[in-house]
Amino acid sequence: MLIYAMYRRYYPVRGILCINKDELEVLDMTILDIRHYNDAANFSDDFILNIPYAYLKRFYLEIPRDKIHIIARDRVELHLGVRFLKCKGIYVNSYELVTCKCRNS
Repeated sequence: MLIYAMYRRYYPVRGILCINKDELEVLDMTILDIRHYNDAANFSDDFILNIPYAYLKRFYLEIPRDKIHIIARDRVELHLGVRFLKCKGIYVNSYELVTCKCRNS
């Protein structure tokens, strides 16, 4: 049980690119911000969908079924959010962490 919990929180999800939201082609992609409402309100634009990770289980049906770009506070929040969305059949294309700059890896 402990190994599974550690895997979900800390093992990286493969196949997702780190891209800054300024470099995105926003026309065909939904930007999902999974940070807390207090953190996201300071940095978000009007076209970003704000659903904190704690509320994803309740509101994941409101997320469009196209490509998703996730903005997260740290890697643990990112890994948990991406794994949950993939489990629900939502395709996550890229991500951005607020705490570090992307290296396009």
